[in-house]
Amino acid sequence: MLHKVLIANRGEIAVRIVRACRDLHMQSVAIYTKPDAECLHVRIADEAYMVSEDPIKGYLDAARIVKVALDCGADAIHPGYGFLSENYEFAKMCEDAGLIFIGPKAEVIQKMGDKNVARRLMKENGVPIVPGTEKLNDESMKTIKEYARRIGYPVILKASGGGGGRGIREVWKEEEMEDAFNSCTREAKTYFNNDEVFMEKLVVNPRHIEFQILGDNYGNIIHLCERDCSIQRRHQKIIEIAPCPSISESLRKTMGVVAVAAARAVGYSNVGTIEFLLDDDNRFYFMEMNTRIQVEHGITEEITGTDLVMRQLKIASGEILEIEQSDVKARGYAIEARVTAENVWKNFAPAPGKITGYYPALGPSVRIDSHAYKDYTIPPYYDSLVAKLIVKATDYDLAVNKLERALEEFEIEGVRTILPFLLSISKSREFRRGFFDTSYVEKNMQTILENTHDEENVNHEENVKNAIEQAINRYIKAR
Repeated sequence: MLHKVLIANRGEIAVRIVRACRDLHMQSVAIYTKPDAECLHVRIADEAYMVSEDPIKGYLDAARIVKVALDCGADAIHPGYGFLSENYEFAKMCEDAGLIFIGPKAEVIQKMGDKNVARRLMKENGVPIVPGTEKLNDESMKTIKEYARRIGYPVILKASGGGGGRGIREVWKEEEMEDAFNSCTREAKTYFNNDEVFMEKLVVNPRHIEFQILGDNYGNIIHLCERDCSIQRRHQKIIEIAPCPSISESLRKTMGVVAVAAARAVGYSNVGTIEFLLDDDNRFYFMEMNTRIQVEHGITEEITGTDLVMRQLKIASGEILEIEQSDVKARGYAIEARVTAENVWKNFAPAPGKITGYYPALGPSVRIDSHAYKDYTIPPYYDSLVAKLIVKATDYDLAVNKLERALEEFEIEGVRTILPFLLSISKSREFRRGFFDTSYVEKNMQTILENTHDEENVNHEENVKNAIEQAINRYIKAR
């Protein structure tokens, strides 16, 4: 069993890993940059080391992180999600230093991290992929446009090393191609230091279905059911559901078999996710594989009873996966809503600042994964995720009711959040029916916003009401 684990991340996921380490009686080591000195993961870890004054560079400095791990006597590094979690060079550096990288092998991350290589590998192993091209960077614009005509508009340009909704451009007609291609390559270079771009047929208004993969170091691989991640804004997930409320049992079984086959094709180990696009005719296509723990892993934990972070630590320790596919049963439904510090009235601009009041939702089968607390200051440098609200119920309709109730109870004061926006979605007819696709939020944005209460105005009205009541009480007492 591992003895000491360094967590090469911050915030919510770092807190989650610290807690899993504690449950297994492993020591945890936090790293942080200067703006994160008061972050919760720093406060609760057994040890903590500042790696940089720069807010971002410290979490991306692979050599520095490995050195800290070696100096403090850690025997493993958990990368969490984001930052260096899918950087094969970092994984290789850990392996070369004699540290266990809690995730798949470096060569697997390299293969699946390059979307072009991953597509080719999936095609060779009989996994359905969306019609598309190899990398386009060495092609002339005339040839690129010819590819698009052959595939058929609309098409989508994607960064080979992309993720998190970055490096993606939809192209609906030929005259948009040149600007879209230049913009996509620039963004790919900026965010991933890799400007390779390829093209796929755009599957219009698909559902985004992903399967949770779990594999040990001895070739045993299973899936832990699927999640529907179709509630998105600009390719960023907002609400996730497990299992998908709108696919048949036979389709679920087929997709699960293909997902495991895809993972087996690369010799996958540890936790990962196979992502599919599902069209209106129930045809599904491989989109990508995430070679790390997902933000939304909690809903899979709730319906299967499997602690995925704990499983990661056990697999990295060399334990054999004793669960077989026939043992996996989804029990009920779980829904996650991502609570971010954003101003929906200003095009979802980040809204950092000090949290002056923090009142998380409670009650049976309600879970909050967060690093936030009263008086914590949300820095402006990172992802705006404040908390993940997870609810579970025996059926989908009851799960939606529970989500609505929990969103109404959850209060965060001092900063803008998208809580009212999430509540508006939870009350919509389409969401309650469970029939929606990745275009739902964008298509219904105006209606969702019309049904979204303005936190600032609500708070202002409440403050005015309280001030009047206090003045009346003071007047009564004075008499």
